[in-house]
Amino acid sequence: MFNSLKAQAPDKILALMGQYRADPRPEKVDLGVGVYKNADGLTPVMRAIKTAEKQLWEAETSKSYTALAGEPAFHAAMAEMVLGADYPADRLACLATVGGTGACRQAFELARMANPDMTVWVSNPTWPNHLSILAFMKQEYKLYRYFDNDARAVAFDTMMEDLQAVKAGDVVLLHGCCHNPTGANLTLEQWGAVADLLEAKGAVPMIDLAYQGFGDGLEDDAAGTRLIASRLPEVMIAASCSKNFGIYRERTGCLMVLSDAASKDVTQGTLAYLNRQNYSFAPDHGARLVTMVLTDATLKADWMAELEEVRNGMLGLREQLAAELRQLSNSDRFDFLARHRGMFSRLGASPEAVEKMRVDNAIYMVGDSRLNIAGLNTKTVPLLARAIIDAGV
Repeated sequence: MFNSLKAQAPDKILALMGQYRADPRPEKVDLGVGVYKNADGLTPVMRAIKTAEKQLWEAETSKSYTALAGEPAFHAAMAEMVLGADYPADRLACLATVGGTGACRQAFELARMANPDMTVWVSNPTWPNHLSILAFMKQEYKLYRYFDNDARAVAFDTMMEDLQAVKAGDVVLLHGCCHNPTGANLTLEQWGAVADLLEAKGAVPMIDLAYQGFGDGLEDDAAGTRLIASRLPEVMIAASCSKNFGIYRERTGCLMVLSDAASKDVTQGTLAYLNRQNYSFAPDHGARLVTMVLTDATLKADWMAELEEVRNGMLGLREQLAAELRQLSNSDRFDFLARHRGMFSRLGASPEAVEKMRVDNAIYMVGDSRLNIAGLNTKTVPLLARAIIDAGV
């Protein structure tokens, strides 16, 4: 039976990681893998998470199963973080998931159960796993133009032009903040225009919120999501705790679904059903730590302070890189790097230029020129800037 299987195309980022590990050059720089790293190249355990783990180790008395959809306390803590303290609990169904990826998968499954004829509209470009999951599910999807590669900014007019073709019951996938892979975000005014269009079309927004707190701060990063949630009758939000809590390997995510109050219980039951069919119970350890941090004033304050340190560190690296490139190029054409937000920016370099930087300078980034700002430090920023100029970007 298994000899009929066909080899799958290797994941490009994982393949790039293999190349990086095999490179013997001591000055090599990894800007490919999408994981936060500090100046020492480590992905640290956040202080509040470490404290919560110690408290949990002392207090936990059982490893038995928890609720099928996850603990209500986790749902409430995540809803308040994402939607604000006055979130509409009477309209909200929640599901603990296996990371943000699991939240996206369950959202697609839920939407298809509700409307088998839907089309999912996805930004071009987007996180590659969005398209991989949809293709694996054999779910119809279409791309809408999002990024102007020349201006390195949101191509808002063409985005709205493409979304005019959306039909009632379709799902429109939006990045809540820190767009991956471009780093270019919608303004709040543009979010309002998107809400107007989706409301007029009868489409359902699905917001992938993977980087809340990494861009302009916890509250500002949620502003677009909250605007959509306040305007549209039905909304899906896939939230990840991997980045802002630093618990990548704990696989902690949450799917939030807003509907009318009469549909809430059925929606909640369907979400639990989806967990049961896919993996039964989502991991609880990370979700419990997140709940502890968000519901304890001291832990939450420490977590928010460290998250701000992370965010400001990335902003500082962006500003340093833009300044270095301004000096080397004697132009402002790289100033977009300081305007982008989150871990990623798309440089706008050709695959040939990206390869030249790898071969000549041991700079590793994805072939479409997405670079992970968090892979830099103050010492490697000048090395990258020089490599970019030497590659003719």
